[in-house]
Amino acid sequence: MSRALALVVSGALALAALAAWPLASAIAQDALPPAPYAYTQLEDPALEAKANALMHTLRCLKCQSQSIADSDAPMAGDMRHQVRSRILAGDSPDEVRAWLIERYGDYVSYSPEVSQTTWPLFVVPVLLVLAALFVLLRRLGRGRSDKIASESSLP
Repeated sequence: MSRALALVVSGALALAALAAWPLASAIAQDALPPAPYAYTQLEDPALEAKANALMHTLRCLKCQSQSIADSDAPMAGDMRHQVRSRILAGDSPDEVRAWLIERYGDYVSYSPEVSQTTWPLFVVPVLLVLAALFVLLRRLGRGRSDKIASESSLP
């Protein structure tokens, strides 16, 4: 009986450790010091203006409703650091945007480009509007023809 109890207790401890892992990982990530350019602007005002303009067009992956320029999330700070360090290294804003999209996916950009993965975002709304117009015109046309037919059948 004591062996079964020991197995149950060790299993419960293992499950508790697995359940606590994501929380411990998140706490550890938030406890790390921020990247050097996360909260520090570049010394060259022209380069900082390029980086800032780019940061306002990139979405924070943790907040999802804020740009990385406006977010206080540690991940946004890391992304700001990446943008500033790559701009400082001589990359153009378009090259930095392409690198971030390659790394994090199309969702990171507030203005996604048409590609193999994003074309439904551009085509489906147009198809829905066309279908709604088609249905609306058929209903209006049917209503007019029914009205004309009922008026012509009156004595």
